[in-house]
Amino acid sequence: MTKGDLTRQRIVAEAAPIFNKRGFEGTSMSELMSATGLQKGGIYRHFKNKEELAVASFEHAWNLAARQRWLEIDKKVSSVDQLKQFVANFMEKRAGLVAGGCPVLNTAVDADDGNPALRERARSALTLWIRRLSRTVRAGITKGEIRQDADPQQTAAVIISVLEGALMMSRLQGSEKPLEHARAHLNKFLESLRAY
Repeated sequence: MTKGDLTRQRIVAEAAPIFNKRGFEGTSMSELMSATGLQKGGIYRHFKNKEELAVASFEHAWNLAARQRWLEIDKKVSSVDQLKQFVANFMEKRAGLVAGGCPVLNTAVDADDGNPALRERARSALTLWIRRLSRTVRAGITKGEIRQDADPQQTAAVIISVLEGALMMSRLQGSEKPLEHARAHLNKFLESLRAY
């Protein structure tokens, strides 16, 4: 890896929490320069514009979050237990993530009306997330672990919606209670999908 590649990675890692907390429009070049210790030209030597840096920062934040969310899932034998592990990871494995909350939720809200490139990245991340959860449900149906009438897309949408909504409430209220309630609800929901 070249020195330029290392500098680019460092810029992204230092910019990601700012974009994740403040959004694209709310992030100023002076904040980025302060965080990275570089002048505007130093940043733009590695990125053609602020949008390119924001996209790279989102991808960095999302990759960290995705890695944490899928930890140890393959160690679970049952598909229901894999889904429950996903919920547990969302709740418990937030250390080491980019500060500011879920990058998909933050970017989706921030870029909804303004930045097509960021909106597309958030949409793609959400699509991958839905696809992987749906695939786990379909595998459970095929193996006879999950009821035949379970809808993989609907199950994925419920899991994501409940977790993201609870995270938003938890941040607004300054309390872990919404996340705890969401976990209890999702665990009951997932148990109800088991084929007996």
